[in-house]
Amino acid sequence: MSKKVPVGISNRHLHLSQADLEQLFGPGYQLKMMKPLSQPGQFAAEECVNLIGPKGRINKVRVLGPVRPQTQVEVSRTDSFVLGIDPPVRDSGAIENSAALTLEGPAGNVELKQGVIIAQRHLHLHTDEAAELGLKDKEIISVKFDGVRSVIFNNVLVRVHPNFAMDLHLDTDEANAAGLKNGDLGEIIKN
Repeated sequence: MSKKVPVGISNRHLHLSQADLEQLFGPGYQLKMMKPLSQPGQFAAEECVNLIGPKGRINKVRVLGPVRPQTQVEVSRTDSFVLGIDPPVRDSGAIENSAALTLEGPAGNVELKQGVIIAQRHLHLHTDEAAELGLKDKEIISVKFDGVRSVIFNNVLVRVHPNFAMDLHLDTDEANAAGLKNGDLGEIIKN
């Protein structure tokens, strides 16, 4: 198997719990799918909310579905400057003692005491793909990109699951620094 992996650039977004979804959009509200994402069963919803921090706000931030047990907001470092917050770099779901902000929806607001992170760059792999590449869940690798702004991204977390499809998730700051676009291929370098 080729050691090349496609990049999927992840813009700011959030995942909502059902309780927070209903607080923002109204009782019994259900997300409406706009388009499927690279990971099976995941989708960009039609719904957007506004993020309000102590220094500023970012409007029309996309909600991703399906709902999750806990609300999580994923922003870039640049976004954090606009909002006036200092979110930690974390793996998805690791929101304890992370940054706080306010979510503003059409039916109400949610005051998040924690839940805002900068997502750790990570490589999604199906279990079969991981086996072929000789990689394990939670392993840390590097991925090299050639080109005018060539770069090696270190500290890439490998995430393996039978429901995943191969996709290297970088945020917009990381992708822009390297001049990357969705689908560009990087080469895995084992540490």
